[in-house]
Amino acid sequence: MHIRTRGGRHSRRLKLAVPAVAVTVLALVGTGLTMSSSQAEEPVLTVAAGAVDRPVAPSDTELRERVVKAAEADRKALAPSKLNATDDPGPAPMVIGGTETSLTTAPWMAQLWYDDGTGGFFCGGVVIAPTKIATAAHCVKGFDWAANGTVVTGAVSTETTGTGEASWPYRQWNHPLYNDNDGAADNDIAVLTLSDPVAAKPLPVMAKTDTALYAAGTQAKVYGWGRTSSTDNGISTTLRSATLPIVSDSACTSSYGSWFKAGHMVCAGKTGATDSATTGACNGDSGGPLVVGGKLVGIVSWGIENCVGAGMYSVFAKVSSYVPAINARAYDTNLNYDHRADLLARKASTNTMYGFLSNGSSMSKYTFGSNWGGLNLVLQTDLNRDDYQDLIYRTSDGSLYWDWINPATQEWESKRIATGWSSRKQILSPGDLTGDGHPDVLSTDSAGDFWLYPGKGNGSFAARSRIGGGGLNYSMVRGSGDFTNDGKADIIARGAGGKMYLFPGTGKASAPFASKKLVRTWDVANALVTTGDFSGDGIADIIVRVKTGELYLYPGTGRSDSGIFGSRKLLGSGAASYNLFG
Repeated sequence: MHIRTRGGRHSRRLKLAVPAVAVTVLALVGTGLTMSSSQAEEPVLTVAAGAVDRPVAPSDTELRERVVKAAEADRKALAPSKLNATDDPGPAPMVIGGTETSLTTAPWMAQLWYDDGTGGFFCGGVVIAPTKIATAAHCVKGFDWAANGTVVTGAVSTETTGTGEASWPYRQWNHPLYNDNDGAADNDIAVLTLSDPVAAKPLPVMAKTDTALYAAGTQAKVYGWGRTSSTDNGISTTLRSATLPIVSDSACTSSYGSWFKAGHMVCAGKTGATDSATTGACNGDSGGPLVVGGKLVGIVSWGIENCVGAGMYSVFAKVSSYVPAINARAYDTNLNYDHRADLLARKASTNTMYGFLSNGSSMSKYTFGSNWGGLNLVLQTDLNRDDYQDLIYRTSDGSLYWDWINPATQEWESKRIATGWSSRKQILSPGDLTGDGHPDVLSTDSAGDFWLYPGKGNGSFAARSRIGGGGLNYSMVRGSGDFTNDGKADIIARGAGGKMYLFPGTGKASAPFASKKLVRTWDVANALVTTGDFSGDGIADIIVRVKTGELYLYPGTGRSDSGIFGSRKLLGSGAASYNLFG
């Protein structure tokens, strides 16, 4: 049995334009949010220009030149002498047993082109959010995509390099436990972040609990470009798809033995000794999607040489095992684009807002902007999912505003999204509570009722719905991201005696939270802040200020019991001049 191998990788670290800042010891204190004596209906928020500059994308011409170079190199890499178990063929495309398909049936398909001057290759990918492309880790790890790569969406052909939307993958992430394993890649999942949103419609990522989608015999579809036969290297220049059955773990283990990792991988396809008896991925289409029920359930990972052999199946990364990590990368917007959530804090004496950039377990400080006195609430979010940090803030007259960055002008724009919210006791943006991929807003009114405002992905909301009462029993309700590592947004609420309750997210609009669980008691905390994944491990964290003024990070563990947070880490002490937001 021959397993496809990969080799010849080089490693470069992606460089981002971030400010030169010094690590600082924070002094944060104050039980309430201070207000300016001068209140305007809509405050003029001055943001420090260039404090954290977005990396500048290459021109469209340069991106398309990269595609041309990669296309030429890719075709050279498909020579017959390279297609064996000891040499790296490059991630060649597929599909065997498939038919041509259109972008109307798969608008989320992406072409990933890479060339660094020493060799090039092509991978498939799938749009999972406007700036996020899911693909295979073996297409990403060790390659500097910002310097040498281009992502093309909206193109059915690989021949016409001038069509489709060419995008710059300026940031990359692959699973930290990815292991090539002699070609049988394990934890083979990655996400590329594009510099600007694409027009292509995203493919929903399955929920971690959608295990029925993997039932043996379930019909799945795989998509990609390229090689259609085991006997020659001819590739299809138009998008193809194939319908293939999910294969049981036991059958796949019988075929591949210890190479197959149940839980991390899933097999699919029909196999035989000839092309006509085979339906599946070929040695490639690396990074392309396996789709069941309109959801992403797998990423093309590996298989046998030349793709045809009785009892040998196509192997995919099993998305259900990586939903939390994928979602954390898709919703990881922060101040300096590094996959870690950051903190905003206002100095009460000057109304200057500072950004505190996470280093994983510590912070560094820069001036975010001035004239931030007329606000009593600020939330960090990304309502339009464009990978730029958005803000929701409330003014003294009860108006709620959404501020976002226009990618075309790189300037902040503002929109009033609600009025009369002075009496709202809690306002938060935990993430996607309804399972539609768009971040939502949650609030409690003066009667303690919880109201869900489903986001539409553009700063507007569908009709609100009441999802429960009892909000007056909690002095603080917070949430931003996934505490329990199941891929769904959760919230934390503090009740009498400092008792902390977890409300696990369900992803269902009709009932977005399961029954609450007592997970902690923090009677010394006088402020709780949730800005998302501060540590960068894919799990939401919480920042706690105690009564004596120290600020602590409690890293999330992914558990849903008393061990929900790990050992605390001191972020700062001292005390008296900041209001916390987030």
